Amino acid sequence: MSKSHNLLALMVDGTQLKGLNLSAAIPEEFTNLIFLRELGFLGNRLSGPIPREIGDIATLEELVLENNQLEGSLPENIGNLRNLRRLILSANNFSGSIPKSFGNLKNLNDFRIDGSNLIGKIPDFIGNWTKLTILNLQGTSMEGPIPSNLSRLTNLEELNDWCLKKDLPCNGKATHHSLFINCGGESIPHDGNNYEADQSTKGPSTFFSTGNRWAYSSSGIFFSNNAAAKYIVENQYGLNVSGAEYYKTARLSPQSLKYYGLCMRTGSYKVKLHFAEIMFTDNETFSSLGKRIFDVLIQGKLVLKDFNIAKKAGGVGIGITEEFKDVRVNGSTLEVHLYWAGKGTNAIPDQGVYGPLISAITVTPNFKVDTGGLSAGVIVGIVVASCAVVVLFFVLLWMKGCFGGKDLENKELRALDLQTGYFTLRQIKAATNNFDPANKIGEGGFGPVYKGTLSDGGVIAVKQLSSRSKQGNREFVNEIGMISALQHPNLVKLYGCCIEGNQLLLVYEYLENNSLARALFGKEEEKLNLDWKTRKKICIEIAKGLAYLHEESRLKIVHRDIKATNVLLDKDLNAKISDFGLAKLDEEENTHISTRIAGTIGYMAPEYAMRGYLTDKADVYSFGVVALEVVSGKSNTNYRPKEEFVYLLDWAYVLQEQGNLLELVDPSLGSKFSKEEASRMLNIALLCTNPSPTLRAPMSSVVAMLEGKVPVQAPIVKRSSDNQDARFKAFEILSQDSQTMVSTFSQESHSQISNSSIDGQWRDSSSVSLQTTDETREPSSSSMPLK
Repeated sequence: MSKSHNLLALMVDGTQLKGLNLSAAIPEEFTNLIFLRELGFLGNRLSGPIPREIGDIATLEELVLENNQLEGSLPENIGNLRNLRRLILSANNFSGSIPKSFGNLKNLNDFRIDGSNLIGKIPDFIGNWTKLTILNLQGTSMEGPIPSNLSRLTNLEELNDWCLKKDLPCNGKATHHSLFINCGGESIPHDGNNYEADQSTKGPSTFFSTGNRWAYSSSGIFFSNNAAAKYIVENQYGLNVSGAEYYKTARLSPQSLKYYGLCMRTGSYKVKLHFAEIMFTDNETFSSLGKRIFDVLIQGKLVLKDFNIAKKAGGVGIGITEEFKDVRVNGSTLEVHLYWAGKGTNAIPDQGVYGPLISAITVTPNFKVDTGGLSAGVIVGIVVASCAVVVLFFVLLWMKGCFGGKDLENKELRALDLQTGYFTLRQIKAATNNFDPANKIGEGGFGPVYKGTLSDGGVIAVKQLSSRSKQGNREFVNEIGMISALQHPNLVKLYGCCIEGNQLLLVYEYLENNSLARALFGKEEEKLNLDWKTRKKICIEIAKGLAYLHEESRLKIVHRDIKATNVLLDKDLNAKISDFGLAKLDEEENTHISTRIAGTIGYMAPEYAMRGYLTDKADVYSFGVVALEVVSGKSNTNYRPKEEFVYLLDWAYVLQEQGNLLELVDPSLGSKFSKEEASRMLNIALLCTNPSPTLRAPMSSVVAMLEGKVPVQAPIVKRSSDNQDARFKAFEILSQDSQTMVSTFSQESHSQISNSSIDGQWRDSSSVSLQTTDETREPSSSSMPLK
């Protein structure tokens, strides 16, 4: 039976085919399902355009095509779907603009088109979508400004548009008129110019800036199971590379690589992009490794389609230059974008043979650069004015009390153009009463947290990090710039930071009800009486925050340390995830530690704890543990119903086998809870904590299951009497390590190991072959669907 006929055998009112690695085009036969309400193909490899006939399914309420390889323009006919509530088209290769007919979709409450190549202005008709709660336009080539009538969207909870601005901030006047970068290599002279070094070894989903000169951003995770994934490469096979010295190195990215020329003068430029294939030899054929095929865009315009370095150059190890003679800079930023759209391979590719690769960038002006001298009168005027400015500057510093031995490197750091607010140490000391212990509200793995009150009455939370080197401070600034871009109702908002002397401080919004851990199993006077409705809401909100970090934000982030103490509650008991992105910040501080794991015992997934294999499924596992704690009101690491059980989680598996899973529900709830919802939530928790990461659902699916939109398929995992569970092997290993690495543990009630991790693949674990110790546990062939 053909694939299309198999598809037609599905339920006619709703079809969700997620992460099945389906390829080819969307079958047009789906349009025959005239009663279809939901159609979803999240996380497959579908290609081609969206069939225009989809616009004829008048009953359709949800259309989710996120994370595929679909291309072409958006069909006008979609505007006919007047019942549509969710339209999620993120992470595809669409072109063109949003059709005017979309203005008819007035029942939309969720519209996401982030991560596509759409162009044009943001349409005004979005302001008429008054039911809209989520709007995500990140990562497109669309232009602002945001329409003023968006103020009508009173239900809007989430607006992601920060990537729409055409120019990155320029700290000062735009004066640069040329750019020379040796991508992935050291600084070298060539043809009378100095090509600047580009040797940052930061991993996936990275933004790196040299200051006001240039920057780059990289996104995506290599499919390779190689933990030491490289993002800068050298001529590893000893190829006889022809051409300039810069062809011997390159920068590589799994999916998207952007270079930005900053503070560029307005005008026309000549842009030369230099390439050489140095990642494989002539003996390794395309048939065995696949082809490196990617697109190149300059200033948002496609200039190279399906570009193949080796084919264009006539072989590997041969330098080639692509020249573009008239590139306009109308603002102050020049953008070169290299993008892999999934082409060139029909199987899971090896790292290094796919994704964009570039050796060097040359940018020179087509206009005359004025280098003439200045008259004596002008020079005198400049000197006098400069002296006046210097005097005024020092007067202001004296008035602010800023003379305290601050060195040059602090001034340089403060001059960086942060995307967050900047707080002075004086402000923060005044707010916290000089870090008075009475204002201390917490102690985490990254340092103490203080409550503070600003002069305007605003209340803040200040996380005090340890001091670092100058290079560490610069890394800190870059990382904070990325973290501040993550805005979601279920993430703790970062207001800004302070870098003065040996103080590194993060300023967050203050959440009145402290942590979920204290609310559930703190001291009696600290506990909160959380009813069932609130507990369910908290679980959904944590899941939504993680889904945003994993799948929806432009910077895909694995938290690494999801636990009840890292979930905070505001005055209305809304849940918000804290400390996201901080595991990366802490790496440079702890380079003396031999372990490569960052997390908390009892919450870490077995494949991460035992092998350092990090994917977003590690967060899914941790979420499952937290969900168990929310339902039971007991700590996973501190509750031992019987001596033979190490964790609450193990006891949950026993109760599931016995059919008594509801015994886990917190006795304090009495009978005031929904047995159906509790059973659903507990089975979702066990699904999330499956020993095999490939069998854990992505967080977007977890959200849908928690909200009751899709049934739960919870595999029953039986405990083996012959082999020790992988989780407890991981616990044993970590316990042994803790005896020799006491310094790695935090001062939290739960021991925490903090250090750099292996930033392995995590985008599509369903397509990755894992060889883990999960083989010691055999999942049951049966499953239990829950309504």
